Formats: sequence, C-alpha cells, structure tokens
Amino acid sequence: MDHCWILIGMMGAGKSSVGRALADLSGRPFWDTDQMLQIKLGRSISQIFQVYGEDAFRDHETCLLKSLTAESAVLSTGGGIVLREANWSELARLGTTIYLRAKPDTLIERLESSKKKRPLLLVDDWQNRLKALLELREPLYLQADIVVDMDDENVNSAAEAVLNAIRKVESD
Repeated sequence: MDHCWILIGMMGAGKSSVGRALADLSGRPFWDTDQMLQIKLGRSISQIFQVYGEDAFRDHETCLLKSLTAESAVLSTGGGIVLREANWSELARLGTTIYLRAKPDTLIERLESSKKKRPLLLVDDWQNRLKALLELREPLYLQADIVVDMDDENVNSAAEAVLNAIRKVESD
C-alpha cells in the first residue's frame, strides 16, 4: 500500500531539511506543504500571513491536505498543521505521521538566523512566543504514529533515525 511519511513538528525542528535527506535515503519524492502553498498563492509564507491572515492560511493548508493523494512520498508540513482537528483525519488518510521533537533551546538556536521569515515569531520576545507555541502544540504533536528526538542529530543522522523508526513500526 502506498502512503506518505508525514513529518510534523515545530518550526526549526528540521522537517524540510530532514525530509529532503529522508527522501534521498528512501528514493521517495519530497513534498513540502509550505512550498506548495507558496507556489499556489504566489507569495511567501510571511506574505500569505500578512495579506490573508493566519486563519486563511490554515484554510488553504487544509484544502491542500484534502487534495493530496496517498503516495509513496515524504511530506513536510507546516508547524501549525496539527491545530485543526480535521487535518488529523487527512494526515491519517495520507500515511504515517512522524513528530520531529526538539527542545525549546534547540529550536531557538536553529531559528536565530531565520526568525524574520517566520510570521509567528515577528514579536520582540520571540523566544517566549516560540516556547508558548511549543507548549500549546506538544500534546497535538504527540498524537503522531512515531516520535523521533532531533536535539543531538545532524540532518543525515536524523534522516537515518527517522527511517529506522519507520521501518521498525512498519515491520510490526
């Protein structure tokens, strides 16, 4: 049965970079919901948030999920995709969810240079905003089929850890 390996988690956890490495390792194509939305709407994620607002962005995200088919692919999702309950049934339909878990300090370190591109972090106290988002989303992320810790991993070792976790779950 064809199905996606779906990476969920906070911004900065490594969904896109680990996803590309996982796709290379497994020979699967790589899809990124944020990239797909940017192409569809002709704007960056920051511009989409600025012009349409977060609710409209989430609406587009849900519509995109519904339009995808369950194929053998690696799918990187936006960090907030777990916020809508309806998205969980779509994620389940598409395949196996893998939560790339990272501690707040790891996320802060990784996001330091790219925070200006992250619309939810465009506040003075962005580190506390990030921690609050993680606290809100963590229980949702933990609903994933697989949880893989990302704190001490580089991209390639993280992709291998994810692939090993998937193989273990899929062989059971």
